[in-house]
Amino acid sequence: MAKVPAAYQATRGSILDVDRDFYARLTDPAARTRVEALTVPIREGLAWRVPAGHVLRLSTLEGPQVGDLNLWSLHNPRERFWASRTRQLQRAHVSTFDRLWSTLPYLRPMATIIDDTLAGYGVDGSGVDEEGGRVHDLLGTRCDPYVNRLLTGEDFDHHCHSNLVRAVAPFGLTEFDVHDVLNVFQCTGLNDDDQYFMKACPAREGDHLELFAEIDLLCALSCCPGGDLSVDLWGPNARDPLATCHPIGVEVYRLDPSRLEGWQPPGYAPYRGGHGLHGPAIDWAAEKRRRFGVE
Repeated sequence: MAKVPAAYQATRGSILDVDRDFYARLTDPAARTRVEALTVPIREGLAWRVPAGHVLRLSTLEGPQVGDLNLWSLHNPRERFWASRTRQLQRAHVSTFDRLWSTLPYLRPMATIIDDTLAGYGVDGSGVDEEGGRVHDLLGTRCDPYVNRLLTGEDFDHHCHSNLVRAVAPFGLTEFDVHDVLNVFQCTGLNDDDQYFMKACPAREGDHLELFAEIDLLCALSCCPGGDLSVDLWGPNARDPLATCHPIGVEVYRLDPSRLEGWQPPGYAPYRGGHGLHGPAIDWAAEKRRRFGVE
């Protein structure tokens, strides 16, 4: 089958044209200092802050485990991770040098993936296995108690959606702020009937995914109650996957300032039009300064 080119392609020098040499230098352990270490317990959620210019590492501490990640601008939670646009601009399963993009009208990279120990997963390190499975999924979204009730007739309060709701409540956010996720360490794909499938997580103890925070972030992660997804959660073979659940580690690193020379947080998308409506166009940069007092 002929390879069809991607619809969204970077032009040289655009914000999609990632400086790989710069981001590769940020993985040097000698040029960073750990400033926070947290653990997301099994079947629970946790939220934390990551300042711009810092590195976030998510790790499978004791064995394979799937996690559901949300991101918000720390100073303006209306700006949050946009899974579907990231899927278009990057790919359906993200890895090193892919970026996680924010919603309209902001549309800027919130974080850039700089290291991924599962980047060589699959057949001959291709990133895809024999059944079409790939890791770090943007195809699906979080499990939630609403769908679970429809499928099973039962209530369960520790789905990823509920875990994220509890995690962000101390930061003044609500269920309405929880959004589509990046499924870290999760292996998924589409079958021959174009239906979404999930496979057992291929991560092992000590695997990790690292993201460079392009802006000040509020992050939240759910340690999925499905564990490593090796057990069916719904259908005739469903059973409790508690034995497959493991915690996920969270670490935040401050980088040596010399590694950040020439870097600055990205600005909002430069569109200043009025969408064809009458009246003056909104200058979003000026609005940000007015509302939040930040550049």
